[in-house]
Amino acid sequence: NKMEAKAIARNLKLSTRKARLVADLVRDKDIVAALNILQFTNKKAAPMIKKVVESAIANATNNFGMNEENLYVSQIMVDEGPMMKRVSPRAMGRADIVKKQTSHVTVVVSEKKEG
Repeated sequence: NKMEAKAIARNLKLSTRKARLVADLVRDKDIVAALNILQFTNKKAAPMIKKVVESAIANATNNFGMNEENLYVSQIMVDEGPMMKRVSPRAMGRADIVKKQTSHVTVVVSEKKEG
């Protein structure tokens, strides 16, 4: 069985659809590549996801004694968090509901098999 460590960031103020664009870039990449991609991706989601990846790496090395050089992003998921509902006034006394989306980001890092 392979060793894995995970980190979850919940209720990020970020739409899931936009976050997934960034998550797709680093899925299955080794962590050096992943952190580089996130560092230079010009998206709001990038620094948030980078933080979760770093946390997962820290969990792997500190809690499970994994070797940092062999780690890669084995799983990364972006799920919907609770929706905040806000009211936006419209013409003729009407009102619209604005849905402010939040996301849960889960990152799992695993060790590559030797060889």
